[in-house]
Amino acid sequence: MCDMPTTSLNELQGMASDSTMMNPEVAEEERQNLQKIIAALRYYRKHSLTRVNKTTNYLNSLPERHQGMLVKYRHHLNAVRDCIDKNQIVIKKMLRDNLLLGGGGTGPEITQKDLDGHATKIRHQDMEHAQSTLKAIARDWSTEGAEEREQSYKPIIDAIEHYYNPKELKVNEIKILVPGSGLGRLTYELACRGYECEGNEFSYFMLLASNFVLNCCKEENMHTLYPWVHQNVNNLQRADQVAAVRFPDVCPDKNKPTGLLSIVAGDFLEVYKTPNCFHCVATCFFIDCANNVVDFIETIYNILMPGGIWVNLGPLLYHFSDIPNEQSIEPTYEDIIHIINCVGFEVVTSKTGIRTKYAQNPQSMLKSEYESLFWICRKPLTDTIEAAVDEIQSSAESTDQCCDINGYNER
Repeated sequence: MCDMPTTSLNELQGMASDSTMMNPEVAEEERQNLQKIIAALRYYRKHSLTRVNKTTNYLNSLPERHQGMLVKYRHHLNAVRDCIDKNQIVIKKMLRDNLLLGGGGTGPEITQKDLDGHATKIRHQDMEHAQSTLKAIARDWSTEGAEEREQSYKPIIDAIEHYYNPKELKVNEIKILVPGSGLGRLTYELACRGYECEGNEFSYFMLLASNFVLNCCKEENMHTLYPWVHQNVNNLQRADQVAAVRFPDVCPDKNKPTGLLSIVAGDFLEVYKTPNCFHCVATCFFIDCANNVVDFIETIYNILMPGGIWVNLGPLLYHFSDIPNEQSIEPTYEDIIHIINCVGFEVVTSKTGIRTKYAQNPQSMLKSEYESLFWICRKPLTDTIEAAVDEIQSSAESTDQCCDINGYNER
């Protein structure tokens, strides 16, 4: 059995941030990391308006006859500002509600001091992550994201329901792990089908946002975001850039899962070291988030119970491949299949060319699309089979001995 603690829907477990699990120096570093994320989210409006103001200043420098042709465009820039302001209102509420919830776990909690501000250097990459978080909310928890969820999550859910059929099993006893759970929709959907589902996420951006949706949104579509407001190019109409999405399309507070749902914060490789914990590991757009993808595959194999399955869908983007001062390997799909076999998995099915989008503006003139990979792998029942063989052989030897004794007595 797995000895890692889990949480209820109303809790957010800070596994990797648990002050009882790390020394004071590491705990302080973890708190500083959280403060940087909070600072980036608080700075969202100012950072975003800087870009709009730059455009406005250039517009003001153009000849008057050019400006005369761009009057509606100038009004549009004001609409962009208004959308950024409204996004910041939602972000502020997200941070406040996380504060009121008290973090819900054992890791660093958001304090009033964090929200009131402190001297923190804002990194450009954190601002990009802040903007990406808004698009992730739209992908996971809005009606507009339904097509992407159908592409990415449905094949995984269908595979799990095939192997762990709710009509044939007590699915509340089937333990599923979703590493890189992001905004938590896949984890939620599996728990709603009765499975005991645990999400794992490293990013505080995602953890704060998922906690907000799962625990603090009390009505459907109660919040409005403008996730495409930062997309300044390839807009067919002005309205496309300032299009609103409402979330959550499903209210988790009113539609509670029938299975246990938990979220564990922390590095996948650091948190999950206990073998034979899960019946299933479901990864979606996740395995290419590793510096060394072999580590991920070996860990997945280790934590699966014998006979358990790994269901994966996603591309091989390899997030660390071009980041300065980061080490990375980028095996091809051909290499990945070889690694999977070397680790010990049985490949049940494997497909290429699964067309999937990721956080795309549905109205953009430019849309990117992955031809993703999909596979189902099974951890062999080797240990169980060997144990059964040993038991049979032991039983046979005992029977032989009885026969010999009986024969001797008869003689």
